[in-house]
Amino acid sequence: MREGVANYVAKAEEELRQRRLAWQEAKQWKFDTVAVHGLYTVAEAIERNQGAIIEPVYLATSQAYRDSDELEAALAYLIPTWCYARIANPSVYYLEWTLALLEGYGCDFETACCATSSGMAAIVSAIEPFLVRLPGRELEPVNFVASAHVYGGTFQQFAVRQREKGVEVRWVQHPERLEEWAAQIDQHTRFLYGELPSNPTLAFFDIAAVAELAHSHGIPLIVDSTVATPALLRPLQHGADIVVHSATKSLTASGFGIAGAVIARKPIVTNIPNDPMREDFASYIKFLPNRDNGPNLSPLQAILTASDVRTLRVRMDMLSENARLVAEFLQDHPKVERVSYPGLPSYPLHALARRYMWLVDAEYDHRYREKVNRYGHLLSFCVKGGHEAARRVLDGLRRIFRATDLGRIKSVATIPAISTHQQQGEEGRKLASIPDNLIRLSVGAEHPDDLIADLDQALARA
Repeated sequence: MREGVANYVAKAEEELRQRRLAWQEAKQWKFDTVAVHGLYTVAEAIERNQGAIIEPVYLATSQAYRDSDELEAALAYLIPTWCYARIANPSVYYLEWTLALLEGYGCDFETACCATSSGMAAIVSAIEPFLVRLPGRELEPVNFVASAHVYGGTFQQFAVRQREKGVEVRWVQHPERLEEWAAQIDQHTRFLYGELPSNPTLAFFDIAAVAELAHSHGIPLIVDSTVATPALLRPLQHGADIVVHSATKSLTASGFGIAGAVIARKPIVTNIPNDPMREDFASYIKFLPNRDNGPNLSPLQAILTASDVRTLRVRMDMLSENARLVAEFLQDHPKVERVSYPGLPSYPLHALARRYMWLVDAEYDHRYREKVNRYGHLLSFCVKGGHEAARRVLDGLRRIFRATDLGRIKSVATIPAISTHQQQGEEGRKLASIPDNLIRLSVGAEHPDDLIADLDQALARA
């Protein structure tokens, strides 16, 4: 190593030491404090950002260096750097550090995050490193096992895009049944994948049991926790290795843009012989595969996302309670066949969801002073009379928006069979238990009485 490069590496040790101290301090904070500040400390503001109390948006494409030695050290990842916005950016770092701390809240291990341009980019970033053809084993089959109860785009990615690459997905139709997961695993299985509560059926599974099963085969469990967010559920705490988010959704209520995130524990379990990937999966994909593939998040969107995350806990509390009241109204309505919402005692997997879904830090909240369950903003219901009746109800909504989005501060409804899950076909929807009279409803922050009134007048058209 050149002397000049070595000097920059030595100087970087102090910066890294300060960041480790800031991380250790943040691990002692309550959830809301982490959500508000992340690692953007007073020192960070004064020393790096001219005292700005809110994280600045770095719109520059690249970072300049003092000389060729610093350039070499940076591009070899020997010193803290952001070098080029396709790889990293200070604004994106601030978001990543916050999300890593939130998903690792209450855990005694380290976590790291890689932000991406969308939730689908996060999913692809999380799965593809495990699907590589290994040297000397190029002709061996490759498969992974996934719950069939996933977002429509995820279903297409697994069933179509991965199949085009010669990778087999093995679906689990009833993810709450551990034996179905176990029956699909063989020596060529690379990971297990589940989404909970799922979109749109609100399916659930025992995270700890499925993680234990995965680890017994030397493979990781990847969980899409978009609907719950770390305010209600932190899968890493229960044994999952990797969490993915469509940060477009529940993490950000505003709906101002698209974003995704991959958060991983250190280390993960994997049967892929790749030590850097095992030891720090999120940083590995950020600086290597994603450097070359380019699914980067824009710095402006990173700060917009971070801004919404600051109020995550109180927002998810409010939206969950609104959703519960709406779900209770719907389950008693004569035009409704059934309602899927984890917070209803009538929900078949209510006891399982109740074990896992808790409002973080409720015991420190002056309103509660004890642990309380919260089940999120998403629900679905089947309209009596079939598909055409469901269309009439959807078309009759006046206050609730007809759109494919969810997790907004405004309520949004859709019929998955003709929208989010249309492309997976009738057989795929049957596999995922999505009938054509099912309406998915993402409950927002409107007063629940007004939402109930809108649903009541729309259901009169069924």
